[in-house]
Amino acid sequence: MKVLFLNHCGKLGGAELCLINTAKPYRDSCLVGLFADDGPLYHWLEQQHIPVQVLATQPIGVRKESSLLQGLASLGQLSPLIAKVALLSHEYDLIFANTHKALVVGALASLFSRRPLVYCLHDILSEDHFSRTNCRIAVTLANHFASRVITNSKATQAAFVQAGGRPDLTDVVYNGFEPEIYQSHKVEYRHMRQQLGLEGRFLVGHFSRLSTWKGQHILIEALRYCPEDVVALLVGDALFDEQDYVQQLHEQVSVLGLKERVRFLGFRSDVVSLMVACDLVAHTSIAPEPFGRVIVEAMLCGRPVVAAQAGGAVELVETDRTGWLVPPGDPQRLGEVISACHNQPEYTATIAYQAQIQASQRFHLSVINQQIAQLLCRTIA
Repeated sequence: MKVLFLNHCGKLGGAELCLINTAKPYRDSCLVGLFADDGPLYHWLEQQHIPVQVLATQPIGVRKESSLLQGLASLGQLSPLIAKVALLSHEYDLIFANTHKALVVGALASLFSRRPLVYCLHDILSEDHFSRTNCRIAVTLANHFASRVITNSKATQAAFVQAGGRPDLTDVVYNGFEPEIYQSHKVEYRHMRQQLGLEGRFLVGHFSRLSTWKGQHILIEALRYCPEDVVALLVGDALFDEQDYVQQLHEQVSVLGLKERVRFLGFRSDVVSLMVACDLVAHTSIAPEPFGRVIVEAMLCGRPVVAAQAGGAVELVETDRTGWLVPPGDPQRLGEVISACHNQPEYTATIAYQAQIQASQRFHLSVINQQIAQLLCRTIA
């Protein structure tokens, strides 16, 4: 099967990590087309021996919050790219759009090339994340041009349908993972804590880009309700013009007198090692999370998880069985759960072990890729 994958940027987020795993089985016959080379994705694909090509000379000037007029103004810029993708897609069996901007280009290209289009939806289509115009454009294009819409959770599927998407187009396929990668780092627990200079502290890790809706400020506030030896590790950096929020976080830490209890580690390539070094991993999104890769990654590392009770996270975590769910935006309740995990290490370890077993079976990459392969074969047929 020959697949033309499309992604609008070269930055490395959850959707892009998922794309790498999805494209691996087809690397002998596929191509990943990027609309910008503005991050490490190009080199990550090359390292996995996945063919990749940058198809555009400048980034698409439409953002998630863009209006209809701004969207229309970008059509002139998109026309050459659409023509290039349409011509290129004649060499492939189908077009796989991995992001919203890729959907716009892929939908119109599929119209001209008569190649089926699969749209992989990684986001909650709601005004928490997108402008009303962008939601409507995505749903309209998917309804009229996509042969299949793959959603990464039931929450994402429900939001698509609620926004006007055709339910008969959708299939839920969770993100896939290779458990062995996460379980091979267990020996690094003490070494990493020594590197950080945090032996003897209770470490709560937060792994995400620094963004208001990801809720790092909730974790910082929650430290006020935790024992003094609890330290928060914020792993990640701002990606999309969110430096103002980063400054707000530093100011919050200073005002609350928590400089010794919050570490800003920035972007790190050794995320798994850092995750293994944590006593607990916190997910604190204040808007519904489409899936929550960090949650599953923590489970695979054998780390206990506390997550915001909204969106896809509800499908991943069951309180007192595989982790804990707390109301979004509730630092006091989050602090109470952190304190309980701090005070009951044996019980917490039991929960983490149960979660690890379940996640290793439920989200194994081989199982997920088989599900995707079946959907793509059905689409071509």
